[in-house]
Amino acid sequence: NWRQPLLEKLRTAGYLVEYVGSRKSPSPIGDLAHEGYGGKNSGFLTTTVPGNFSKHPADIVLLHAGHNQFADQKPVPQILKDTESLILAFRKVNPKVTVLLAQPITSAKLPKYSYLPELGRELVQLAKRFDLPTSRIIIVPQADGFDPVKDTIADLVHPNASGAAKMADRWFEALVSVMEK
Repeated sequence: NWRQPLLEKLRTAGYLVEYVGSRKSPSPIGDLAHEGYGGKNSGFLTTTVPGNFSKHPADIVLLHAGHNQFADQKPVPQILKDTESLILAFRKVNPKVTVLLAQPITSAKLPKYSYLPELGRELVQLAKRFDLPTSRIIIVPQADGFDPVKDTIADLVHPNASGAAKMADRWFEALVSVMEK
């Protein structure tokens, strides 16, 4: 899990942050709040996350979605629509929200996840369309440097410790570009 290493990096760098969300995951430094849903797709997120975001609003959202589809379904257009819906829902609650939008980590579970590189490219275009001076949408290149064979557990999808560390690094780089100490 990348949440704990990210929080430690932020605290070490002098940032005061609070994770929010309706869910909690245990970690050596205590339970960490979040709104992550392993094993769920973007359609599920659009039906679940907006209501929870209204109860647990944030100034910055880290959005990493797009897995849990099948390439033969040609899911990219629907994932993009779902992502747009999420961004609009976040802005309805917090018009000044910043969304750090991940280009999803790659997977060696093929052909199921062969659509992920296309999705990453399309998300860049989506971010350009939705980025506003008052509500930024910033791409986070989570796939850059991520090796789906070396950085995942045996399922070739979920990050192992080295993959989680790489993800925490990417989130950290994006966060420090938009946060103040």
